[in-house]
Amino acid sequence: MYDDQEFVEQYYNGKKELFKTHPLRVLFFEITSRCNARCEHCGSSCGDFVPKDEITGEEIKKVLRDVAAHYDPKLVMLNITGGEPLVRKDLFELMDYATKLGFYWGMTTNGMLIDEEVVKKIVDTKMYSISVSIDGMKELHESFRKVPGSFEKIIHGLKLMKECPSIGVLQVTTCVNKKNIDQLEDIYQLLKELGIKYWRIMEVDPIGRAKNNDDLLLDADGENKMFEFMKEKQLTQNEIRIDYGCAHYLGWNRDWLIRGKPFICGAGTMVGSVLSNGDIFVCPDVPRRPELIQGNVRKDSFVEVWEKKFKPYRKVSRTTNSTCKKCPDWKICMGGAFHTWDFDENRQLFCAREKFKEMYEFEKRVLENQKKNKKKDTKKKETKKSNKKTSS
Repeated sequence: MYDDQEFVEQYYNGKKELFKTHPLRVLFFEITSRCNARCEHCGSSCGDFVPKDEITGEEIKKVLRDVAAHYDPKLVMLNITGGEPLVRKDLFELMDYATKLGFYWGMTTNGMLIDEEVVKKIVDTKMYSISVSIDGMKELHESFRKVPGSFEKIIHGLKLMKECPSIGVLQVTTCVNKKNIDQLEDIYQLLKELGIKYWRIMEVDPIGRAKNNDDLLLDADGENKMFEFMKEKQLTQNEIRIDYGCAHYLGWNRDWLIRGKPFICGAGTMVGSVLSNGDIFVCPDVPRRPELIQGNVRKDSFVEVWEKKFKPYRKVSRTTNSTCKKCPDWKICMGGAFHTWDFDENRQLFCAREKFKEMYEFEKRVLENQKKNKKKDTKKKETKKSNKKTSS
């Protein structure tokens, strides 16, 4: 719900300008598709196989040199992901190389391999941020991740890293789904006890192994329950900073309330990636359709591809259909998150207006009442002013 069309136009024009300038701010390196877990929700369907085409250390270093030579490396955050990054033996050698080039780096991990030796390497290579997955209390988390005995290892790793002041952001990420939504308070209390200051909440998306999985995917009631939990915690405590993931337009008011800022999908405008096979791409969760892959670092310069290609991502109409174009939220949403756009059916799988109809109807009534009251107040003031002139 919004009533400031001037601001909406400014915001829309700002997004269009971003499509033109496309400043690279986040570079994902999916350094492996190998993983030591079998998560029910994995967007990449990773496993323990060793692919023949996995990107080599020298190929990664070549990309890092290319990016550092053309952009200020301090303005490009390296996000290391997988699979599970820690199964790669040369990870810290590569990150030491990146740090010496001037990059800041962070990592997303399931946390099961973090021990004293790994923490020492984390500190030595000046890792800035890390996000560790906790998707429930012990029994549920281990069931969800398919690794018995892993929960204690994750907690041990978090405790070790908590003692490292050089880590700028020590974050826990929870993928909310039907199975764990009733454990959010338990997870909150656990993080509070551990002294964790950053908690990222996101919901399981209909991609990868979770696609069409009704046992996991939240319905509108579940999503509202999650957002109400977040809102209550954000308003009543300040010990843990609770953020919602970057995905999805939630509605104008809810974005401001939950995120503290409007939604923007930076795929191909601020966010690029190198996949585990060397493909040049955007956020690793986006469907890896041939027409969306922009090149491969084995034959292409990442910077040259970033500057001259990525055209499917830099059009205002990149994710739209006839319904979207008529939608009052279009200039704010612009089709929503790229990774949940169904390219075969040409529609958004997570549409706020479809999911949260009751919320929109309520906000519409509130806005109409506000307008009526504003008109009444204006009329009263005009009448009062007119009476004063008449009496004088």
